[in-house]
Amino acid sequence: MANHLYDALFADREASDAPFLYLTDGTTLTHRAFTRIVGDLSITLSTHGVLPGDRVAAQVDKSPTALALYAACLRLGAVFLPLNTAYTDDEVGFFLADCEASILFCDPVRADALGEVAGRSGTHLVTLAEDGSGSWRNLSDRWLPPTVACGPDDLAAILYTSGTTGRPKGAMLSHDNLLSNARTLVELWGFTDTDTLLHALPVYHSHGLFVACNVCLLAGARMVYLPRFDTDAVVAALPGCTVMMGVPTFYTRLLAASTFTSETTAHMRLFISGSAPLLVQTQAAFETRTGHRILERYGLTETSMNTSNPLAGARKHGTVGRHLTGVELRLGPGDTDATGEIEVRGPNVFQGYWGLPDKTSEAFTPDGWFKTGDLGTIDADGYLTIVGRSKDLIISGGLNIYPKEIETILDAQPGVGESAVIGLPDPDFGERVVAVVTQAGDGSVEVDRLSDALADRLARFKHPRRIVVVENLPRNAMGKVQKRDLRDMAEKLGW
Repeated sequence: MANHLYDALFADREASDAPFLYLTDGTTLTHRAFTRIVGDLSITLSTHGVLPGDRVAAQVDKSPTALALYAACLRLGAVFLPLNTAYTDDEVGFFLADCEASILFCDPVRADALGEVAGRSGTHLVTLAEDGSGSWRNLSDRWLPPTVACGPDDLAAILYTSGTTGRPKGAMLSHDNLLSNARTLVELWGFTDTDTLLHALPVYHSHGLFVACNVCLLAGARMVYLPRFDTDAVVAALPGCTVMMGVPTFYTRLLAASTFTSETTAHMRLFISGSAPLLVQTQAAFETRTGHRILERYGLTETSMNTSNPLAGARKHGTVGRHLTGVELRLGPGDTDATGEIEVRGPNVFQGYWGLPDKTSEAFTPDGWFKTGDLGTIDADGYLTIVGRSKDLIISGGLNIYPKEIETILDAQPGVGESAVIGLPDPDFGERVVAVVTQAGDGSVEVDRLSDALADRLARFKHPRRIVVVENLPRNAMGKVQKRDLRDMAEKLGW
C-alpha cells in the first residue's frame, strides 16, 4: 500500500548498494545498510506499541541511526518529533505532555533525568547514543511490521516553534507539505544523483532534516554526514562534495580560516544559506575568496521553503529571491506602503498548531494565507527582501529564539521590575541575545543570579550574552515597550 512520503524518499532504494552516507570514521553506508537500520527501528517502535498517528519524540545526537528513526516513523505512519539536543528537562517535559508522545528516544547519559520526565507524561523511554548503541536494540520481537499506508494529508512530523506568548506551538507538517517542497527544491537547485552534499547541519531542525536530507533522498544524492560543524572537518571534506547547505555562521567561520581557499571550493557547484539573514559583507567576502556567490533562500518551520534566489540567473545581495514554483507570496499590512507582512499560500504550508485551534486561526488571513510575522519588500523583479520581524523573533546561529520565553522567567525573579529581550547584530551568529531589565522598587538586581535562574530553565542557545540593568524601558504613548529604541540605545552604548 502507498506511503506518500516514505515511498518517494526511501522505498525505491531499499535494495540499492549505492553509497548514501559518507561518515567521519571513513566508512560508507549504502542505502541497503541504511534500510536495515530503518527496519530494526521499525521493530523497536512496533514492540513499544507505536501505532499510526502516534507521536515519537527524539532528543538524540546526530547520527545515521537518528536519521533512520525519522524514516522508521514515516514507514509506520507515526508522527516524528525531533527535539533540539540543548533543550532542558523542563522543556522536553512540556513537549512530551503537550503532544502526548508515545515514546521518547534520548541519549543514554540523560536516561535517568529524562526517564523521570517521560514517566510524568506516560511516555516510554528508549535510549539511542551517537554511535548507534542503546536500549533500542534490545528487541523482544524480530518480526518486521509492514509499511503503513499514508496519504498526502497524513501528519509526518511536528516541529515546535515558540510564540510571542512564550508557550511553544507544535507546527503540524503533513506528508505532502514535506514532499511537495522537496520536489520543488530538487528541480530549482538542480540536484541529481551525481551530487554529494556536505551535511554539517543538525537534524532536529527543518533546515537539516526536511530541506537537506529530503532533497538528497529524493534526488538520489549522497551526503558527507558530519556530526556537527567543525571548520577543519568541513574544509577537509569540501573537495569531495558538490553542494553545501549552511547557516551564515558556517560561512563566517570558513572565511576566518586561512585553509579555506578557492582551491578548496573548486569542485563545488553550489553554496546555499538560510535559517538567518546573511550579511551583505559576508556574501561579498565569500565571493571574493572563492568566486562563488552564496544562494540565499527563505523558509519557516511552518512552511519549509518559500523563496529562493535562482540557480542560474541573478542572485541579488540582500534578497532571498523569488517565490518557489507552486508557492504564492504577497505582502499584507505593514509599516509603510512599500513594506508589508509576508504572507504565504501553497502545498508547503503546515496544517496548523497542535491542539491550538485558536492560534491556528489567528495565524491565517480570512482568505487562507499564512501570516509569517516577517516584514518584507518586493522589488520590480519579484525578489523579496526581509526587513524585519513583527513578532520579535531572534535568530542566532540559525536557531529561533522568542524573547517572551526569556522575559517570562526574568520577570519572575526577585528584584526585577520588568524585562525586555532583544537581538543585536553579531558577526558570527547573525544575532546575539541581550536582556534589559529594570529594578523593582528599592530592590537590587544581581545579574549573576538572573543568569543562574535561566540556566536550568532554557537551552543554552537562548541565554542572553549580556544582561543590562537600566532605570526605565522606553515606551510609546500607549505604554508599549519600544524595542527599536532599545536597539538604538544598545548601539550607542556599545552593549
